[in-house]
Amino acid sequence: MKNSHSFQEGKIMAVHGPVVDASFEREEFLPSIYEILKTITYDEQEVVLEVIEHRPGNIARCISLTPTYGLRRNVSVLRTGRSLSIPRGEAALGRVINVLGEPIDKKGPISSETLYAVRQAIPREKVSLEAKDKDGYEIIETGIKMIDLLFPLLKNTKTGILGGAALGKSLLTLEIIHNIIKKLQWLCVFTGAGERIREGNELYFEFLRSEILPKAVLIFGQMDESPGARFEVVFTGVALAESLQADGHSVLFLMDNVFRFAQAGSELSALLGRIPSETGYQPTLTSEIGEFHERIRSHEGASITAIEAVYVPADDLTDPAVVCIFSHLDSILVLSRSRVQKGLYPAIDPLMSSSAYLNPRVVGKRHFELAQEVIRLFHKYEELQRIVAIIG
Repeated sequence: MKNSHSFQEGKIMAVHGPVVDASFEREEFLPSIYEILKTITYDEQEVVLEVIEHRPGNIARCISLTPTYGLRRNVSVLRTGRSLSIPRGEAALGRVINVLGEPIDKKGPISSETLYAVRQAIPREKVSLEAKDKDGYEIIETGIKMIDLLFPLLKNTKTGILGGAALGKSLLTLEIIHNIIKKLQWLCVFTGAGERIREGNELYFEFLRSEILPKAVLIFGQMDESPGARFEVVFTGVALAESLQADGHSVLFLMDNVFRFAQAGSELSALLGRIPSETGYQPTLTSEIGEFHERIRSHEGASITAIEAVYVPADDLTDPAVVCIFSHLDSILVLSRSRVQKGLYPAIDPLMSSSAYLNPRVVGKRHFELAQEVIRLFHKYEELQRIVAIIG
């Protein structure tokens, strides 16, 4: 860790779990926000830190992207002079990587001539779907009748699959991936944020069996990793999708689970000493969710189409984090526990779900009228079910 340039070195002052304070001699030596710092534990394990705050006394407050077990006070910390960067998307196709862009599939290193910065400024210009005429919309057939008829999936849009525990969010997401990648020959970026290791393992072998792994990149920040890794993995996933898009590819960006990303932000916020909001979430919840979603955008000739699984705690759709997430979505597919209990799959509740693009201008008059008739039948069924429950 020794370096001839003393201004590149600081010292560890405090470790609060995944939050680490590093002290530097003078103010001009302080690393910039989002710069990566590196240090080592007592057993020579490398620890990667990302600067997120400047504190009084020339202290850089960092979040750790790797475990901090064994990290000691007064150990040297080295500046890298750059923000977190990962291999460009094409080099990573067919691989499984972590938040740092390092392979975790034991297939050797990823060779990439250029790196792509994870933290990027959001450009002002955006492609607006509203400005397009009917011919500008591209409807994607998923092969799942309820979605294709009532909640059409469009290129360049964001779709959320909302549901509580064990309602089939991951399974439905996997089915959509399989159908779209096979048919449209797009590239796929799958980001697993705070989900189970078992699910990541099953997903990998399903991609392998379906022969779609060569067209996909899997990024994982799993449940057993630090909140810093679970939080930052979302931006790593978006950066990979952006790098593929910059090379002219249409990308299907999948995320499981956005709520775990918000939850990791809440853990970090508490450790950073920020006062929570009235609902218990971090005060920066809205800006964090907004920053992530604003980066999912399209350019001429290349698009990012997002499908996001959103865990709903205790099946409460009014949870502040869930409300904040679905305000950024174009289509919302709400999964129903009562439908799961009846054995109806996919367990999408047609009356709770909605799509901004179910209108004649997008899907055509005949499709729209048929969809409205189907929704009316579902309404009638619900009314009759209530009457039967009351009077028999």
